[in-house]
Amino acid sequence: MLRQVAEGVLVHESEFCQSNAVVVQGRAGVLLIDPGVQDHEMACLANDLSDLGQTVAAGFSTHPDWDHLLWHPRLGAAPRYGTARCAATVRDQLSDPGAKAEITAHLAPTGIADQVPLDLYGLITALPAETAQIPWDGTQVRIIEHQAHAPGHAALFIEERGVLVAGDMLSDVLVPMLDLDDTADPIEDYLAALRLLEGVAGDVDVLVPGHGSVGGADQVHARIVRDRAYVLALREGHVPSDPRVGPSAKPGWEWVSDVHNGQAQRLARRSERDGTPG
Repeated sequence: MLRQVAEGVLVHESEFCQSNAVVVQGRAGVLLIDPGVQDHEMACLANDLSDLGQTVAAGFSTHPDWDHLLWHPRLGAAPRYGTARCAATVRDQLSDPGAKAEITAHLAPTGIADQVPLDLYGLITALPAETAQIPWDGTQVRIIEHQAHAPGHAALFIEERGVLVAGDMLSDVLVPMLDLDDTADPIEDYLAALRLLEGVAGDVDVLVPGHGSVGGADQVHARIVRDRAYVLALREGHVPSDPRVGPSAKPGWEWVSDVHNGQAQRLARRSERDGTPG
């Protein structure tokens, strides 16, 4: 069910990993950001929009991870945008004829594989490089592109509403997940992205992460500080003091410790190979 978090901005939370779909109301329909995961959830979202007398005018995927590239026929045929690098990454993914089958296999242990619709997966239109605003008939939505987490990752700042849609950053349940495959310096890329988000933090009243709890103004700086401390600990090879890892993890999210251990090990191997941190 849609929940209003600011004037003209609503959020639909998925059962899967607390994934947040974001709806921004415009003059001729809504902008739909990262619309959701399971078939019945996206159908519910479509119902909610219909009840509000709204149609989808545009979509946006914050980055090229599978759970941010989904769509449902009932959401219509509006253009779905992503950054140029995001769209290029998706094209590369889909050039493999087995890409969708790999997603289904990856999801098999979760029990939702048959509930994730892939027919309209990844149909993203690339925005020209350096595009600063989403092209749609509604309030200005600033694109803050960076290279943390995934190629062409973008946070969106809805300035008039004071809402920051952070993609897979600034979560209260997930630790920072670095892009360890497509970048020469994943640590610095993540720190640079945090500096970009810090640049708008003072104007943010509502923070919507891709996964986890929606936060208020007081949470923006706090989550930036916590994520920076985590990334710096990774760089130094220290065990981070982080409530998202270990016994203090939120019930149901204990697997985040495995994510942390995995990327800490990969960074250590990378450092040994290259002789540089991260």
